[in-house]
Formats: sequence, structure tokens, C-alpha cells
Amino acid sequence: MQFDHDNMTGVRLTVDLVNLRADGAWSEAAVAAVLQDHEIRRIELDDDVIRDLGAWTDQLRVPFLTAAVEDRCAAVNRLLTTGTVGIYLTAHDGLRPHLHFTPETESLLGRVRAVTAGGLAIFTTEAEGARLGACAREGCAKVFADTSRGGRQSYCSSRCANTDAVRRHRRS
Repeated sequence: MQFDHDNMTGVRLTVDLVNLRADGAWSEAAVAAVLQDHEIRRIELDDDVIRDLGAWTDQLRVPFLTAAVEDRCAAVNRLLTTGTVGIYLTAHDGLRPHLHFTPETESLLGRVRAVTAGGLAIFTTEAEGARLGACAREGCAKVFADTSRGGRQSYCSSRCANTDAVRRHRRS
């Protein structure tokens, strides 16, 4: 399966926000850096927005923890209901045509909710309901969107995979 990596902003932002929270590194500066990395515009952060983004990020984690396609679709649908206002096609700032799930005039929280919920929906559709997961290493709370060719990713990173392999080897 081939993924259009240029059209994965929403799911990549979701993974980065969920993993920032999992790392316990949730702060205004860290959240701002993640949003800037994903080219989110007009970043206006204060304590209330940080708190509300944190609560939203906790909800974003749910589809990564589901095993059944139906459960994942239901979790993403709940995010879409809460996070999106309307869908439309746009081609602004020299970018190729892409989807927006809320008006550009929406608040930062509204825009992040829309891009993450919409991104998860698009990725889940393209991945046929699969390829979202949580790291298999005991003690790691990170998540991933598997864009590998084989679609068999079980760990958030090669570091976690190697750590787990060493642990299993030492047990045997």
C-alpha cells in the first residue's frame, strides 16, 4: 500500500501530539513547537487552550488503541462529530488542492481539532481501517501511524523494537 506522505498532515500532527502527551512533555513551548512543525498558522496559546488541547489529545489516543475496524471507525467518527464543522476543498498559499474540515476563521483549538479528526479519517480510509497502533514495548505509551510497505509495524520506533528484542532475548 502506498501512502501520499504529503497529504498526511493531520495524522502526523495527531501522532506527535499524542506522543508529546505520552512523554509527559506537555507544555506551552512544546505544544507550540509541534504546531509550528506541522505548519499550523496563527498559534495563540494560553493556559486554557493548552488545557483544552490536552483534553482533545487524550481523545485522539482512542483510535490507536482499538483492535477492531468497527471500533476504530466509531472512535474516529466521534472525533469527526466533535472536531469538524464542514468539509471543503481549497488551494491556498501555493499549496495543491487539499481538504479543510473547518473554516480558517476558527480558533486554534477548533482548527487543531478539525485537522486531526479529518486527518485520522482520511488515513483510516486509506489504510482500510488498519495501521493505527500503540507501541508494543511494555512501558511505552507512544502511538504510530504505520506507513510501511508491509503494514506490520508494532513499535513506535526502532529504538523500542530493539529494546524489546533485547528484553525478550535476555528472558530466554
